[in-house]
Amino acid sequence: MKVAVLTSSRAEYGIYYPLLQKLKADPFFDLEIIAFGTHLSTEHGYTLDHILADGFDVGHRIETAPKGDSALDISSSIGSTIQQFADFWSRHTFDIVFALGDRYEMFAAVSAAFPFNIKIAHISGGETTLGAIDNAYRHAISLMSAYHFASTDVYKSRICEIIGSDKNVYNVGALNIENFITQEYLSVEVFKDRFNIDLSIPSILITFHPETVALDRNVEYTEELIKALEQCDTYQLIITMPNADTMGNIIRGRLNQFIYTHENAIGVESFGMLGYISCMKYCAFMLGNTSSGFVEAAYFPKYVINIGDRQKGRLLTPNIINTPVDSAVILAAVKKIEAAQIPNKITVYGEGNTAQLICEILKKMQL
Repeated sequence: MKVAVLTSSRAEYGIYYPLLQKLKADPFFDLEIIAFGTHLSTEHGYTLDHILADGFDVGHRIETAPKGDSALDISSSIGSTIQQFADFWSRHTFDIVFALGDRYEMFAAVSAAFPFNIKIAHISGGETTLGAIDNAYRHAISLMSAYHFASTDVYKSRICEIIGSDKNVYNVGALNIENFITQEYLSVEVFKDRFNIDLSIPSILITFHPETVALDRNVEYTEELIKALEQCDTYQLIITMPNADTMGNIIRGRLNQFIYTHENAIGVESFGMLGYISCMKYCAFMLGNTSSGFVEAAYFPKYVINIGDRQKGRLLTPNIINTPVDSAVILAAVKKIEAAQIPNKITVYGEGNTAQLICEILKKMQL
């Protein structure tokens, strides 16, 4: 079976990783990776190198990263990505193509494939993020897909509602969980050698992305976050940079100013998958509005202060504390976590065998 995997960003590649391993190792599958988006952007860490370092061939590389972070830049990037993938799909055929998640560039690549009647398999459909325009992209990708691999029964049911059918819709759990079970984490000592960050110091792992349906408030939100971080001076603040979204560069610039003027703050463009989950393992808790605060953090489980509405609509588990983007409320949540016990194990996202389940389903398909 000739299988292609679309990957456009560091975070989504990390989710794909266990599936890519299974597809590569099984002679039934002929795996080809299509890298685009910020993977080929030096500004975002040129994370194509992470894929190559993991031992995967990347036979297709398409440069589609936006030139900036304005609405015009993002919209133009969508158009350019559709054009480039229209040409690509006209020259390449596959039995099935995997698309994951909800990014605008993933939507563009799938949109270009749709007129060619290419069979798309969508991973992580059915989820809802009311504070980001990605919500519309995710549901649109589901509507253009022939196969669906959801991470929970709740999301499986939502996919069925969106597409008006339960045909080829499967709950296989979350691929993210498999990463945590199969990986050998970096030790605190190795992590320090590799990233020059000492995780024996109490640390907060922070990722803050723009709310792309509330563009006019992102500067205000960033200032409220920084006001809270200024009061977290007993912690080491490990700040990973935002995605290539509208207004992402404005947030990036303000966070870098904060990092430059605060000795306890460290900025990281990209840890890579293993570095990121190792940092998550040892940090005191997570703070921000990233999707990794939902699925990945549930594995340890790790407390998460989820701020604002970007992830509003996702399945809530007991380790998540939702707050508005208000410094006083964020700090109250920090105090609550400091006084709390470690949360109980969370299993709603499956048992860590998602990649195997997907491969078994693929082998039974009549393509």
